[in-house]
Amino acid sequence: MNVIAQAPSLSDFGHDPWWLVLGKIVFAFVVALLGTLLGVWFERRVVGRMAVRPGPNQLGPFGLLQTLADGLKMAFKEDILPKSADKVIYFFAPAISVICAVTALSVIPFGPMVSIFGHQTPLQVTDVPVAVLVVLALSSMAVYGIVLAGWASGSTYPLLGGLRSAAQLISYEVALGLSIVAVFMLAGTMSTSEIVAAQGSTTELTLFGADIQTPGWYALLLFPSFIVFFISIVGETNRPPFDLPEAESELVAGFMTEYSSLKFALIMLSEYVAMVTMSAFTVTLFLGGWHAPWPITIWSGANSGWWPMLWFFGKVILLVFVFVWLRGTLPRLRYDQLMRFGWKVLIPISLVWIVILAGLRTIDDWDTQSRLYAIGIPAGIVLLAALFWPSRKAAPKPTLAEQVDNRPPGSFPLPPLDLQVPPSPRTRRMVAEREPANAPAGQDSEEV
Repeated sequence: MNVIAQAPSLSDFGHDPWWLVLGKIVFAFVVALLGTLLGVWFERRVVGRMAVRPGPNQLGPFGLLQTLADGLKMAFKEDILPKSADKVIYFFAPAISVICAVTALSVIPFGPMVSIFGHQTPLQVTDVPVAVLVVLALSSMAVYGIVLAGWASGSTYPLLGGLRSAAQLISYEVALGLSIVAVFMLAGTMSTSEIVAAQGSTTELTLFGADIQTPGWYALLLFPSFIVFFISIVGETNRPPFDLPEAESELVAGFMTEYSSLKFALIMLSEYVAMVTMSAFTVTLFLGGWHAPWPITIWSGANSGWWPMLWFFGKVILLVFVFVWLRGTLPRLRYDQLMRFGWKVLIPISLVWIVILAGLRTIDDWDTQSRLYAIGIPAGIVLLAALFWPSRKAAPKPTLAEQVDNRPPGSFPLPPLDLQVPPSPRTRRMVAEREPANAPAGQDSEEV
């Protein structure tokens, strides 16, 4: 087993000059802002291609300036304040979600140790021994922006959207936390930089008589946890098919119904920043972070210098594409399906997998990564098959005639199926008045 060097540790943080720390903070904010501008454009283009339509293609090359034009348009729209709204909370609620989503990027490692103007520094704003818990705490706080926005609007539909968001958070936050427990057990740390460093190792496996170098990414070693985690973050970010807090077909626009102008733009910003942040969080925990994928690792300099930042953002864009793919493919779940899937499927799977992983780590005569490859990947494939296996087609409902024939004896009598309601006296009189005066005697009037 060989470990890739240049991975930062906790001792490498806290020694940067103030201007370098400020530059890292500005860089993280720019990543969040560009992630929103390009994310909206990317989603509209990809969904347009899936729906066999062009998408934005007029403003700028490939329509790249369309999102900027939409932002300027929203800035000049009239800012409407509902009469029954709580003005203070109504104003600050969108900002809460944006601040939490942007702050979570501060503990995400974008790359290894690099030299910036002669200073050796990690490509990460900061890191703490419980950095993963910081991201989870900020993710939990972000829902307050949605709940307060729905409550402070003083309207029924936004309030229902906020309540749905609170219930959805509780359901999928538990599954999200349980799926990360397996990462803690394998990495032995909660620091994001050290989790990425732990995934830089490779293992030699013998398959069909040949020695194969396999990466130590936790998406492969902990495949069931990776599946549960990704499904949970889709629910956490309120993205389709789990966008029940918005549900425009049911709740007009959910918690954001009463928002307009820049406040509505802030809500959109928080949604796309959260999508980018959670994609980066997934890359950090399960996809090796900034480590290069195979076969790029054949090049000895793939994980040194500034190149790892390219691999990191490439993985993030791939996960954002999966988010968009889900939106263009899957229909929205019903609310009861959403709750049942979170409590009765994801949480039990996470608990069973944690018990299995703990049992595997107690075996001393077998390498941990080798047995995880042998058990985790097949278990994840079985889990995917169980989740997406087509259910049995429901039996067709009996026709009305079959329901009448199958009714139990002695039940309340039903009228005959061919019974027709006779026309009212007014209708009969109007028909008689329209009949010609020279109609043959005895001819029936026109049926109505």
